[in-house]
Amino acid sequence: MIRHLVLFKLNDGVERDDPRVVAGARAFAELGGKIPELEFWECAWNITDRPIAYDFAINSAVADEDALKRYVEHPDHQAAAGQWRAFATWVIADYPF
Repeated sequence: MIRHLVLFKLNDGVERDDPRVVAGARAFAELGGKIPELEFWECAWNITDRPIAYDFAINSAVADEDALKRYVEHPDHQAAAGQWRAFATWVIADYPF
């Protein structure tokens, strides 16, 4: 199994209630039921406000590196991630478990 973690940081001046952000969060929330490679899916807003904290997180799992590649290339994933490029930056970690 491969764990796929993504942490998003909203750009300066962008708030969670921005309509673009609301739509982006909704797009990610819906991915779990759309992409068959996802064996585990959760995403949520961070509840702490520490300066080093990121704002939004995705925690997911896929069977193997091939499934991860199919997930990343899936049109629904590309569309959701594309929305976030306009208002956030992110970091990713993929590792076997």
